[in-house]
Amino acid sequence: MSAHAKNKTVATWLAVLLGSMGVHRFYLRGLGDWIGWLHPMAAGLGWWGVNRVQALGQDDKLAWVLIPFLGSSIAAGCLAGIVYALSDRPKWNRWFNPAHNDEASAGATNWLTIGALVLGLLLGTVAFMGSLTYGIQHYFEYQIEEARKISQ
Repeated sequence: MSAHAKNKTVATWLAVLLGSMGVHRFYLRGLGDWIGWLHPMAAGLGWWGVNRVQALGQDDKLAWVLIPFLGSSIAAGCLAGIVYALSDRPKWNRWFNPAHNDEASAGATNWLTIGALVLGLLLGTVAFMGSLTYGIQHYFEYQIEEARKISQ
């Protein structure tokens, strides 16, 4: 394996742990990857929503829209990690190590890769469903409150 080969296990862990910041995309494609730069922007919007809830309380309507961006960003990183972990060795090497043999060891799956896969499934599901539920719940509570105002 050459020093420039992109390791599947490293990419999977980067996606699961730091995927909301796009680190996995920068590892695989370099800093010029414009999609990689979308990850920290979405995460930043989500953190702004969290800060608004802490400062203004749970009735802040803008926070209801912003917080799901954080969950989606974390879930997107975890989903990328899941795809990476489930790719077979020849496919991985064709995607990210085209100068290497299809059976190069950089595309191998090991127990660390499987551990990242399990963690990615857990974190991605919790982050996405939690933030989505938060936004939808507050939206419907707002709708009920507005309906009460109209009916009075």
